Amino acid sequence: MSATPNRVKGFAIVSAIFILVVLAALGAFIVSISTSQQAGAALDIQGVRAYQAARSGVEWGIYQVEATPAYNFSYGTPAVAVGSANPNARACPASPTSFVSAAPMLAGFTVTVTCTATVDANNGPTVFRLTSTACNQPAAGACPNVAPAAGFDYVERRIEVTL
Repeated sequence: MSATPNRVKGFAIVSAIFILVVLAALGAFIVSISTSQQAGAALDIQGVRAYQAARSGVEWGIYQVEATPAYNFSYGTPAVAVGSANPNARACPASPTSFVSAAPMLAGFTVTVTCTATVDANNGPTVFRLTSTACNQPAAGACPNVAPAAGFDYVERRIEVTL
């Protein structure tokens, strides 16, 4: 004797469809956020690798400037007596110089090192400015690349040091 009125039929299916649509939208939002977080983390790692590659370029450049035999106090040939070294005998390496790091973790990066020497007018020490630029998409074998390939995965880091 309990009859179900006709107007109540089908109410559960409308609620189920609404819940499914809301859950699908929530799932799509979570996938979108997760994808962008993964891309951001990958670019962060690439940025750290580019920084380390640029740092290796600066260290290489400093070594090239400081390894001049007439400056480094008897290391090299010919030997120089202590106190006889001339700080103005140092020289920049060929500039710009580009190379790919030998370290396996930095193998995808090209490093370009430029050096400029400023001679003091009063016979003071020469000032060297080393700029190391590392990138993962070099242009003609050198960094920086002013027109990288389409996409957002171009990474570049630059370090400047004055000696």
